[in-house]
Amino acid sequence: MAFANVPSISKSKVNMAGKVLAERKPNGLSLDTAISIADAWRACHAYPINTFQATLRRKLKKFSNDPLVAQRLKRMPTIIEKLRRYPKMQLARMQDIGGVRAILDSVHDVYLLSEEYKDKSRFAHELVTERDYIKSPRDEDGYRSLHLVYRYKNFQAKKYNSLLLELQIRTKLQHTWATAVETMGTFLGQALKSRLGDKAWLDFFSVVGSAFASIENTELLPKHKGLSQKEIFKNVALMNDELKVLEKIQAYSVAVNEINKKGTSDIGWSYHLIILNSLGKTVQIKPYKRGSIKQATDDYAKIEAEAIKNGGKIEAVLVSAGPLSALRQAYPNFFLDIRDFVTRVEFIIAESKK
Repeated sequence: MAFANVPSISKSKVNMAGKVLAERKPNGLSLDTAISIADAWRACHAYPINTFQATLRRKLKKFSNDPLVAQRLKRMPTIIEKLRRYPKMQLARMQDIGGVRAILDSVHDVYLLSEEYKDKSRFAHELVTERDYIKSPRDEDGYRSLHLVYRYKNFQAKKYNSLLLELQIRTKLQHTWATAVETMGTFLGQALKSRLGDKAWLDFFSVVGSAFASIENTELLPKHKGLSQKEIFKNVALMNDELKVLEKIQAYSVAVNEINKKGTSDIGWSYHLIILNSLGKTVQIKPYKRGSIKQATDDYAKIEAEAIKNGGKIEAVLVSAGPLSALRQAYPNFFLDIRDFVTRVEFIIAESKK
């Protein structure tokens, strides 16, 4: 399988490309050259995350209830938006360009898996950073997940050594919350995932985050710690009434067209390029066979380059998550599918009225 090599340019030039994209103006590089460099830098993370996900699948065999695995290269609009939010951040040192995600049944399983990864005798890559958003959820929005950032170390593929990769480990309930935030951000045209947008919507998702935390017996947000579970549930119900959240989700969902299933049989496909048109509320999937990773990353780059120029009305992500059914579970936000979130919130509202 042909994977992209690490580009033979200096890290300073990679960082310069990131600066040009963040500022949207030439600064020693043209915009097109900056996009090309950034694409090449992102593409070289494909091999390391492929080996990470293979290891993760082996480790997850001991866990029950069908844990999910997904890998992805960070979308270019998201990379650029992050560089804008954090002006001191350098593209060559961004820690989550390549990401692998494990979705497990319980908080206990999350920590069981994380301890195995932190055991150096079982995992040779260098742990750089650990961020535990389960024990310390983000106060702005209620995000919960465990992030482990590694520096790649593989003597059989030394050219990729030192690249940074992120492993996210979360429960299915935490995943349901996170994908609902991203989906509603798409529907509303707001960067809710980045804690940007209407405060009322951010507050709604933060209180739902605490409601989910109370169900899993994990830490509430500091602003909700003085509340009982019943009071938190009532706040969810009140905010749903004010924002008409479930009503809007149902209306948006009706507008979503059927996924174009042509050519997306589970058999023989290794990668899927998911293309979301947020204006037309449509999703398309382009499948690629195992040996076509270069073609897939090239197509991915072309779509994103066009999206950068036309204001980001089309989003794309290149993912590998096994069969298409698992892909849909691992990335429900790209299928505009948040039925599980709706079911959970309906349960919370019903409990609040008892």
